[in-house]
Amino acid sequence: MFTSRADFDAALAQFATPGRVAVVMTMGALHEGHASLIRAARARVGAKGVVTVTVFVNPLQFGAGEDLDRYPRTLDADLEVAAAAGADIVFAPPVEEVYRGGEPRVRMTAGDMGERYEGASRPGHFDGVLTVVAKLLHLTRPDIAFFGEKDAQQLAVIRRMVLDLDFPVEIVGAPTVREIDGLALSSRNRYLSPQERTTALTLSRALFAGRDAGRDAAAVRSAARAVLDEAASLQPPLDLDYLALVDPLDFTEVPDDHTGEAVLAVAAKVGSTRLIDNVRLWFGAA
Repeated sequence: MFTSRADFDAALAQFATPGRVAVVMTMGALHEGHASLIRAARARVGAKGVVTVTVFVNPLQFGAGEDLDRYPRTLDADLEVAAAAGADIVFAPPVEEVYRGGEPRVRMTAGDMGERYEGASRPGHFDGVLTVVAKLLHLTRPDIAFFGEKDAQQLAVIRRMVLDLDFPVEIVGAPTVREIDGLALSSRNRYLSPQERTTALTLSRALFAGRDAGRDAAAVRSAARAVLDEAASLQPPLDLDYLALVDPLDFTEVPDDHTGEAVLAVAAKVGSTRLIDNVRLWFGAA
């Protein structure tokens, strides 16, 4: 594991091979979802390539009242997960190493894509995400970067940044990993009490109901909404933020007669824990 830029650069230089370099960016508290990304990166670059995992809890993407201070930090366990999944290098810099001039005055902006859904609920969140992703892409210098599809809007804005600003990197999205009961894996799941977890399962049940009703966009929305409406009366109740059926490229709402790919996305709070989830759908002939 390396915490300084200089030490990381020296370590990366030791892996001067004919292979490609892949990075998996995380905020730590690694779980099977992260491990699947690392394994996908290793499979993609092969034995001659290099897989770097970054562990950095980025303060810029947390708003006032969010869980920056209580966000789980489990570095020793993270190192074990990363190594077992096939990582070559773990780069875990402190805040002062990433933002050496203090809080950055110059930042990336997600534009209108960062103002919808997650961006509307968490103003400035995606600007903070893009700023740190841009910095870590510069620092780790990968050919390929892997991100989970669970954070679908995040994946969309990162892809757009790379396209618009000509970053020389390929962005790969990897499928969401779920627990046996259907709950999407998240570092925040550990905050849920048993009763809250029961309520939280409504998110994936609503998405699966929408997916299974997939005759058209209107039927998908209606089926998912029915499950979420019932969850509002559970104890504890599901506090819905949004349910949206969107274009995966720009996260604009799709019309009822939409054909092609779409993302059915949901966000809600259960107790004090905010959770997101989504499924990818296709309308019309494949």
